[in-house]
Amino acid sequence: MKILVIALSGIGDALMFTPALNLLRKQLPEADIDALVMFNAVKEMYERNENISNVLHFDFLNKGAAASLKFVLRLRRKYDVSINVYPSNRKEYNIIQFLIGAKKRVAVKYLRRNLHEWGFLNNLSITEDDRLHNVQTNIKLIEKLLNTKFEEQPELYFPLLSTDENYARHFLIDKKIKNEDFVIGFHPGSATLKNHVNRRWEPEKFAALAKMIIAKYNVKILLFGGDEELNLKKKILNEINSDKAIIVSTENLPQSAALVKRCNLFVTNDSSMLHIASAMKRKVIAIIGPTNINYIHPWKTDYEIISLNLDCSPCFFYSPRPLICNRKDIKFKCIKELDVKKVYDAVEHFISQFFPLDNL
Repeated sequence: MKILVIALSGIGDALMFTPALNLLRKQLPEADIDALVMFNAVKEMYERNENISNVLHFDFLNKGAAASLKFVLRLRRKYDVSINVYPSNRKEYNIIQFLIGAKKRVAVKYLRRNLHEWGFLNNLSITEDDRLHNVQTNIKLIEKLLNTKFEEQPELYFPLLSTDENYARHFLIDKKIKNEDFVIGFHPGSATLKNHVNRRWEPEKFAALAKMIIAKYNVKILLFGGDEELNLKKKILNEINSDKAIIVSTENLPQSAALVKRCNLFVTNDSSMLHIASAMKRKVIAIIGPTNINYIHPWKTDYEIISLNLDCSPCFFYSPRPLICNRKDIKFKCIKELDVKKVYDAVEHFISQFFPLDNL
């Protein structure tokens, strides 16, 4: 059997499919399971996953419609099954799956805008359930395909190579971070497409949080983020004004993941790094504004969610529409009014619970 996993929507979404992929491979050990991805970072992550036979990478965002159509048609009728990873509630993704022409086209039937986004092009579906984590929904897709029921819900899976681990080790040596040092990772960024920048806690608050932690504890703080977030990291570093805060600079996502693995605690916005920290089994403090927490809370690791839990939340569900706020008083109040002390208290809780204070 030839199966194509269509994981076009991003790093975190691709990572949250890996438990379902694990179960699929166990059930079909002889199958060819390929993955179609759009982002290079997903390609880097999936190439390390032995459950995937081949990774097909195409930059649909920048190649244009004609080149994209030509690429998709080269895949036509090469697969028995195709699976649109959840979430993927976009017309373009459904059209791509339809044009590839697998007999079984597996996808979620979304509660919002499914018809508008041409969900009817898929012929094997489950209905979206807002109570479930994305991992659980992806597992239900595999259950539908195989007509079975799984008791197991595996962990997220992001295997690292020795080269990734070596890069992290040399980085830590260069930055004079010792084995006994307590390290906290920060990710102040997030996706920016579709107005998702408004899911971010303000950089000034990350800086204030870091200063409060450094003033009391002997810790090192690593500032994570991609190349496009360098200015954001520099701004926070300048405001912290301490040699205990360090910008992480890596060549690729797996190297960043290897450094996340070294962190004792990870503080992050609603972003792909939240899920990478979960995959690395780190303790996670997740700062969540408009997103449905059921979908994206850290999976199978110790965590605390920091949220105002407003009556209007959650307001961000899976549809292609840009993120908007309909409040009349303060736009994006759910994230704008989340104060530093609330996050700091969570940091202290983890430090006191899991690590002796007299060692800090």
